[in-house]
Amino acid sequence: MQTPVLLIIFRRADLTRRALAAIHAAQPSALLIAADGPRGAYEEEACATTRRTIEEFDWQCPVHTNFADANLGCGVRVHSGITWALSLYEETIILEDDCLPNESFFRFCETLLAYYRDDERVMHVSGDNFVGPESNNGYSYYFSKYTHASGWATWRRAWRHFDWSLQRWPEAEAAGILEAVHNDPYERRYWREILERLRLGAPDIWDYQWNFACWSQSGLVALPTVNLVMNDGWGPDATHTKDALAWPETAQLGEIRHPPYVFRNEVADSIQFNRNFGGAAMKQYDSPRAKIRRGLEPAIAPLRPVKKALIRTLKRLKP
Repeated sequence: MQTPVLLIIFRRADLTRRALAAIHAAQPSALLIAADGPRGAYEEEACATTRRTIEEFDWQCPVHTNFADANLGCGVRVHSGITWALSLYEETIILEDDCLPNESFFRFCETLLAYYRDDERVMHVSGDNFVGPESNNGYSYYFSKYTHASGWATWRRAWRHFDWSLQRWPEAEAAGILEAVHNDPYERRYWREILERLRLGAPDIWDYQWNFACWSQSGLVALPTVNLVMNDGWGPDATHTKDALAWPETAQLGEIRHPPYVFRNEVADSIQFNRNFGGAAMKQYDSPRAKIRRGLEPAIAPLRPVKKALIRTLKRLKP
């Protein structure tokens, strides 16, 4: 492979070792490791052990490391690691320690990085597919507005638009960015609330800011028509996700067939919003039936204890 790979790690040696094994098998042109630092003395050994897993492999390529002395948090460490990697290389594939790519992932990313290298319409290549068969357009990938990042790739020319503090958000909002990107009023409401909160500060989030950066340039995301990456980093050692996630199974991609057009799949994006971002629940909450039920709730609530008491009485009266 002629493409560098950036791996972002923290304190989970087992997951890091697994990710490194997948990267080693792909034989990247360079390996870049960005590691977050411990949150306290209690994590120093785990972080050190995780960093030493790099030495377990015989790397036939340059190895660059960027180790934080103190804990930067999920947001700062990820975006600063990407900025560091893209200061060294024009493009890179990016993985976090809990993301396990299949064999097709690296080939897919490398092929599209080359294919769209000089096409500024495309800003992000992802290995994720959360839509399923509905995204199958007869080709190997489709275009989206959503920057899924459980295994992805980008270029320096795209990342230069990243806006960590969302300084451009107020002007972009006034100019109608959400109306330009989202036809669904529920989607506009959802992202307006998200971006307003992020504007006030969110040290553990970076990917929504990146999504905003792509929208600000009318940038497209290439998503495969099958899922190429598994993310199973949930559990007691996870920073955020403690409970199990239902993640789509991965599949191999086969020969890469490029679509002859470059525009986003609005149907697939609508499915993603409704399914992955809670759009369906928002619409259900606002449905006429749900509104009627909420309107009747003050009258119904006092009757529930009476109903329960009546049921208990009837049960006692049964012969």
